Amino acid sequence: MSGHSKWATIKRKKAAADVRRGQLFTKLGREIAIAAREGGSDPDVNFRLRVAVDRARREGMPLDNIERAIDRGAGRSGEANVEEVIYEGYAPSGVAVLVVAATDNRNRSVAEIRNALTRGGGSLGETGSVAWLFDTKGYIAVDIPDENGDKQAKAEEMALQIMDVEGVEDVQLTEDTVDVYTEMVALGRVRPRLLEMGFSLSTAERTFLPKSTLSLDVKGTVQVLRLIDRIEELDDVQRTFTNLDISDEAAAAYEEE
Repeated sequence: MSGHSKWATIKRKKAAADVRRGQLFTKLGREIAIAAREGGSDPDVNFRLRVAVDRARREGMPLDNIERAIDRGAGRSGEANVEEVIYEGYAPSGVAVLVVAATDNRNRSVAEIRNALTRGGGSLGETGSVAWLFDTKGYIAVDIPDENGDKQAKAEEMALQIMDVEGVEDVQLTEDTVDVYTEMVALGRVRPRLLEMGFSLSTAERTFLPKSTLSLDVKGTVQVLRLIDRIEELDDVQRTFTNLDISDEAAAAYEEE
């Protein structure tokens, strides 16, 4: 399982204890606003907005909040515009970090992210310092049905079906999902095709995959995961990506904290 998939699995397991619902709605609202700002306020023609709204509904975000976020992005609310900014830096041991933020105040965001990195033994880098280590891809998490029978066999059957879909580049199995990777330009075609095939999708978004990974011992890996967790707790931060290879032992140690 890739580091990206393993980190996503860890976050799902810890979500009930770690995610404050108000903070989640703030992050979702900013994602919706950015999507509306960049591609227009109609989800039927703005794929990124449709995906953001679908996720917000799935998380139980009130319809009024969703509509306000769309209005903000479209410039109809009078609130300050939210923009997407990608910050680059390093965690301990030279692990590369990409931080995707949604902010209406760049000075605040960069100060909070720099502080989190520094306190965690890392540092903020210049633009372009680590981005070249990642490829931009489309990512879809397909839920594996929790039915009677062999879940592993079901997941493998799903993976074979999904691999035949035009535009799919790679498929990886996790405990609860089949993770699907595409070229970014294919994400808007693959997602509706998987829905037509009857699959339930929990995530469909852009992701950054490392071209190569860096392995640390369990202690070092857990130290980096703690730092990434603190960064993702910041209100302005939407997602964080690293080139860290997360071993099963390190994942288990972190989940037990």
